[in-house]
Amino acid sequence: MKATSGLATAPSAVIAGIILVAIALGLPGCRTDATPNGPVSTAASPTASASGAVAPAPAPGVFNDRILFGQSAAFSGPASELGIGMKLGIEAAFAEVNRAGGVHGRQLELLSVDDTYEPEAAIANTTALIAEESVFALIGAVGTPTSRSATPVAKAAGVPYIGPFTGAAFLRDAERLPNVINMRASYNQETEEMVERLTTDRGIRRIAVMYQDDSFGRAGYRGALAALERRGMSPVAVGLYPRNTTSVKTGVLDLRRGDPEGVILVGAYEPVAAAISWARHIGMDAEFITVSFVGSNALAQELREHGPARGAGVFVTQVVPFPSDDSIPIVAAYRRALAETAPDAVPGFVSLEGYLTGRLAIAGLERCGREVNRSCFLAGLRSPEPVNLDGFALHYGRDDNQGSDTVFLTMISRNGDYVPIKTLPDQLP
Repeated sequence: MKATSGLATAPSAVIAGIILVAIALGLPGCRTDATPNGPVSTAASPTASASGAVAPAPAPGVFNDRILFGQSAAFSGPASELGIGMKLGIEAAFAEVNRAGGVHGRQLELLSVDDTYEPEAAIANTTALIAEESVFALIGAVGTPTSRSATPVAKAAGVPYIGPFTGAAFLRDAERLPNVINMRASYNQETEEMVERLTTDRGIRRIAVMYQDDSFGRAGYRGALAALERRGMSPVAVGLYPRNTTSVKTGVLDLRRGDPEGVILVGAYEPVAAAISWARHIGMDAEFITVSFVGSNALAQELREHGPARGAGVFVTQVVPFPSDDSIPIVAAYRRALAETAPDAVPGFVSLEGYLTGRLAIAGLERCGREVNRSCFLAGLRSPEPVNLDGFALHYGRDDNQGSDTVFLTMISRNGDYVPIKTLPDQLP
């Protein structure tokens, strides 16, 4: 599928009008040719079956021979590697099940559009995917600010919102957002693990926080603040930087004033790499640890470009297993599926999360049977029965829309590669 810019340039008033009209009218599915202002699909007409006969769809996005999912994510800009990775993983999962005949005889398709990690574009894209493209569900969104903007549109239209790449707490309110299904652990759980490891393993008490100045950064900051407060601590310094920029120097200087021993970073890979590099350049001797949203593979690459030793010793919390450990059945399945779909792709944490999210959607469809609809799909995933993805179990319930609570710990070694760790070591591997 082809990623395009969607309606990224629409002004706020126009976007608001689009949302109200689209949801009120429930516009039927239609497809567009490649234009700079709309999503693009390479799929066939939504009303034509494989034989060419017109067949009624039992639910939006569900046809006799296929089911259409939509994704609004960053495919350009400083967070683009996150959207690309999620898309790659979802497509690997869909292609895997399609090779086996699909889900109850239907092939799965993904229509992806670019929101550049900007909230207004996410609103416009989500509206277009629902009202114009008639997708069955939304999957693999990237980011807290974009999800905060898109979820009201999805909720109003009754469209499932599956596996967003964010650990924001607001998405875990199962009562307020009954259409949201989270795969990963939360930012609160990641930051709790960070503070626990820094204080317990290394005896660090002087901890600073640097975060992206938006809803994502503030979500991570609140998690870190709560973890520190549980231990009778508070940040020795706080630094900020604007979203979609690498303007981090002022924030790093603010951190240095607190003389921290450890720094928690909440941001995307480009600004986080710039912050770590600049901090080390000016002589800050602190441990750096960042959340999974950073995009681990992209972060390591960015740090290499800043200097051979810039990334050594940086810690990253993860919400999926180590992507090269094929002794884990789900990881082995992911690596096989990725090799089939994109032989040149390097396995990574983000595309593994995308694969798990795709497998989660497949599990929900399988539980519905042939007569699939959105209500059945959501009810199946919110069932107390665990969703077992080759040994990686996801547990949901009526009041719990987050499947995994597990946080993994990794570290960048001297040679710039990630290694899995259980505690923070004193020496670099």
